[in-house]
Amino acid sequence: MEKAMLDFNYYNPVNIIFGKNKINELQTLIPDGKKVLITYGGGSVKRFGTLDRVKEALQHHIVGEFGGIEANPTFETCMEAVEQFKEGHYDYLLAVGGGSVIDGTKFIAAAINFDGDPKDIFAQGVGKGLPVKSAVPFGTVLTLPATGSEMNDGAVINFNKEKAKISFGSPYVFPKFSILEPELTYTLPKRQLANGITDSFIHIIEQYLTYPVNGKVQDEFAEGLLRILITIGPDVIDEDNHDYALRANYMWTATLALNRLLSRGVPGDWSTHALGHEITTLNQTDHARSLSAILPAVMVVRKLKKWDKLVQYAENVWGITEGSEEEKIDTAILKTVAFLKSIDMPTNLSEVDVKEEDIDTLVKQLDIHGKEAISERGDQTLDVSREIYRVALDLNF
Repeated sequence: MEKAMLDFNYYNPVNIIFGKNKINELQTLIPDGKKVLITYGGGSVKRFGTLDRVKEALQHHIVGEFGGIEANPTFETCMEAVEQFKEGHYDYLLAVGGGSVIDGTKFIAAAINFDGDPKDIFAQGVGKGLPVKSAVPFGTVLTLPATGSEMNDGAVINFNKEKAKISFGSPYVFPKFSILEPELTYTLPKRQLANGITDSFIHIIEQYLTYPVNGKVQDEFAEGLLRILITIGPDVIDEDNHDYALRANYMWTATLALNRLLSRGVPGDWSTHALGHEITTLNQTDHARSLSAILPAVMVVRKLKKWDKLVQYAENVWGITEGSEEEKIDTAILKTVAFLKSIDMPTNLSEVDVKEEDIDTLVKQLDIHGKEAISERGDQTLDVSREIYRVALDLNF
């Protein structure tokens, strides 16, 4: 019997407002009479005038500010925002920033109404994994395309005490709207642009590089988006290149990479993310850099398990038509590494300051966080993950 696409439900209510000067529409997007708490990260939204533009657009609303959400948002900081929201009697949230600010705001929105300890929203050795039953409404103004959080229902939060980076998801934390102004990316430095391209690329890979189930639509979407990122990546990371069309394609591709459209009806992996999260927890490596340091080793170690899709990836993404199937796969892996290097991303663990003696700690943390049977088949044991870390340590092409 021919393989067939898996059953699925797909729901996405996010209103996307894409283009130039869309921040001006905020006053029509947030209902009249709402008291709005604006959340953001470091000082960039202030330095580059984005926060002033937001407040100008909301001049007829009562607004407050909560800044300081980290690049890897922490439970503790988010809970401070929860208290400010409650004490100030706000009733709407607006995230102005990249995926970390949006992820943090999703948790804040859920924690405000949560009955009990908000830590119990999370599982994986941190809490009880209880369902979110409601959330405060919020919108977003995206400044760093990378995570797709502006159009999905998931978030990742750091727990310093537990040394954990844990995700949660709920249909209640879809943004009401997300404003995507490509020109906001003009203020981003090269490292953040490279991180954004890489994060988007590996989000797509996690949903695509598994095993075939005849999901032709999903595969075509994924392959097309991967080819776009490969084509535009080296130009996007030129921080002085303010080509609007280039940045518009970058921003929309990053959003589509993880708005859950690609993952419906097909298996998903997410092992690169699982292993990468532990690296970020270990030494605060940028999320995207932890992923690029692991991905080539995942392809090498899991080659037999991902064989059919690796061949498809080689042929349809990289246009490799000559040689045996194994030669195609090996060439595709080499081209993937070359692409990551072309945008100045690390491709092994030594480049992100992970040492051989750290591997035991990384594997132990995977175990603590319930990651002993991961990947699209659930067959990536701790021993396999250890081998991926080991291979990734000094992998060099």
